[in-house]
Amino acid sequence: MAVPRRVISIDRSVKADYLPLVRKIERVVILGANGAMGAGSGEVFAAAGIETWFLARDKDKAEAGRARAESMAKSDSISRFIRTGGYEADLPQAVAEADLVLECVSEELSLKNTFFDQVEKHRKADAIVSTVSSGLSIAAMCKGRSDGFARHFLGLHLFNPPNVITGCEVIPHAGTDRGLCDFVMSFLEGKLGRQAIETSDTPAFCGNRVGFKVLSEVAQLAEEHGVAYLDMLIGPHTGRAMAPLATVDFVGWDVHQAIVDNLAAHTKDEAHAAFALPAYMKKLIAAGHLGNKTAEKGGFFLRRKGSDKKAPPEVLVLDPRSGEYRPYVKPPVPDIVATMRRLARVGKYGAVMQAFLEMPGQDAELMRRVILGYVSYGLGRVGEVVKAPRDVDRIMGFGFNWAPPSVLVDVAGAARIVKALEAQKLAVPPVLLAHARSGRKMFTEPSVDVGRFFYA
Repeated sequence: MAVPRRVISIDRSVKADYLPLVRKIERVVILGANGAMGAGSGEVFAAAGIETWFLARDKDKAEAGRARAESMAKSDSISRFIRTGGYEADLPQAVAEADLVLECVSEELSLKNTFFDQVEKHRKADAIVSTVSSGLSIAAMCKGRSDGFARHFLGLHLFNPPNVITGCEVIPHAGTDRGLCDFVMSFLEGKLGRQAIETSDTPAFCGNRVGFKVLSEVAQLAEEHGVAYLDMLIGPHTGRAMAPLATVDFVGWDVHQAIVDNLAAHTKDEAHAAFALPAYMKKLIAAGHLGNKTAEKGGFFLRRKGSDKKAPPEVLVLDPRSGEYRPYVKPPVPDIVATMRRLARVGKYGAVMQAFLEMPGQDAELMRRVILGYVSYGLGRVGEVVKAPRDVDRIMGFGFNWAPPSVLVDVAGAARIVKALEAQKLAVPPVLLAHARSGRKMFTEPSVDVGRFFYA
């Protein structure tokens, strides 16, 4: 049964009659260019041949960002499009010349606002101002600012690493000019080759809201079922490039906490309980365990080098109950995992989904709980966060590199997915019911082979 929910429409009422008839983005400023997102975002613009200012606390840090961008591009040729500088010395000139300013500093509203104060003081009247924030309120960032700033302000959420992941979200607030939003979408998809979607200004937008619901749920289940087991069970054969707990380590436990805490505080939907950060993660985060970025402490996994520098590192895995790390021992492969892998290797994706839906046993039931929960929650955001299933599909497929919900529905059959959701007592989204009745396919990317999402 579908559960009632509040629908938030994306505001289309703001007119664009004051915008210039011809708009170009020829100069970009990156604030926070020494960080992972700043350097990665700057690489995307510079690689497209756009003059890009890398700004950081000082020129040396900005130069470090340039070096990071060159490493991402595997070439120093992009440097002819990059200028570097420090905030105090170079921000006024850089911002005054910019067609687009992209803020990539830490995910703290107060810190971001100190930069927007400077941007508002120096920007051109028609310059676009954007934030790479992964989930903070776009409207809150421009609250109390001039009408001109607010009309030209939106979220531009690129996914890490931006030079590899093409999915991105454009997030207008109620006062963003409609024509500006359309222009930015066109620019991203054309000049930058992005797979862009528009979302409403809701917590964590679309990709992180859906994706971190799954990641957080698996982190909760790890306390009972174990880390190694769950990453094997909900592994690539379920339609993801990387297993969920390894993904949390890659993203960073601190980033994971910021996103799920935001969702726990500001959403009250059917998945609210899934956004509670487990106590064991809170304790380890306080002790400095942040995943891959803290290599000496680890996260769910810890790689420890021995005295022999040529030998591969020893892999340890977290026991969430004790907080201790133990040598990684590959768990026995469940029948459902072995079956799905075998079928995926020979391209029998319909049979993969049939096994997923029909195989008996506790392993299969637990897998269905997580993956069907993803389908239900993802398609359930249509009409609230995004306009159409295609938006969810694009950001999950090209932002997270996960099999989009509609792909799983089409390959399994919509009617069978509806029945499976009902058996799990999960919400059946209205868009799914409509497609089950119509018999039409849900996934509408004709140039994309669905086989790319089924990893053996």
